[in-house]
Amino acid sequence: MAVVDAPSDRQSSPYLSGFRQSPEHVADIKAVIAWLRGQAKVPVWLVGTSRGTQSAAYIATQLDGPQGPDGLVLTSTILTDNRGHPVPAMPLGKLRIPVLVVHHEQDGCRLCSFNDVSTLMEKLDRAPKKQLLSFKGGENRGDPCEAFAYHGFNGIEREVVAQTAAWMLAK
Repeated sequence: MAVVDAPSDRQSSPYLSGFRQSPEHVADIKAVIAWLRGQAKVPVWLVGTSRGTQSAAYIATQLDGPQGPDGLVLTSTILTDNRGHPVPAMPLGKLRIPVLVVHHEQDGCRLCSFNDVSTLMEKLDRAPKKQLLSFKGGENRGDPCEAFAYHGFNGIEREVVAQTAAWMLAK
């Protein structure tokens, strides 16, 4: 497993603003995918959570074949966004890889309403395999768009990870 954080030149303002859908970001992740394939020789999946879904989904629409990911997992997806580029507005019809959408039915983040998940699922019509895993329950504390709220699957993480991993392995 490899976890990619913000690049060293994006650790201060404007951080990742305007970067998630840039050729530079695509090039960075393309290099990570190539390195992983060369080193680990295992399938490479992009997994994004919340704002990370904007990165993972965009990159998956820009890279295909051996330079792109083998699958995509979107958790707590940004479904509406007044700052630009919600995931359903991306060219998701380009995706020819399995896509798993993982969402909490009680997500209180205004950018991630479960009511908007159906729009996302409809846009994934050309993916060879797609599925929505929805969850309820857990603990909801603090900012509704952060990890300790339903948005972060707080209190049910083990179940969410187990079901996500099982789906990926069954691909």
